[in-house]
Amino acid sequence: MVDTDRITGAARELGGKVQGAVGDLTGSQRDAAEGRLHEAQGAAENLYGQAKDAVRHAAGRASDYAEGAYDYAEDAYERGGRTLRRGTREVGHQVAEYPLASLLIAGFVGFGIGLLVNANRD
Repeated sequence: MVDTDRITGAARELGGKVQGAVGDLTGSQRDAAEGRLHEAQGAAENLYGQAKDAVRHAAGRASDYAEGAYDYAEDAYERGGRTLRRGTREVGHQVAEYPLASLLIAGFVGFGIGLLVNANRD
């Protein structure tokens, strides 16, 4: 969407050019000077509108980027949840299939953690 300042600025700039040209043709210094003034004002207003459009465009792109990052994070979260559930089921199956080995592994892991915690206290 084009900013209205760009449209009014371009119109004012064109009107100023016409007024300045008419002033030059008729020899009226006043009309020529006013025309140049309106032309400069219109150019400034047009540039201001262009800057507003650029900021609006950049904000829109930043919003799109943030939305894309959110979607990516949401997908990663969902994939992580599925992987965790699948891993939990697999561990449950392994424990059910090999209960004694699972008990021994859990005991060794607990003993190792106890050694690490106790070593930090000394």
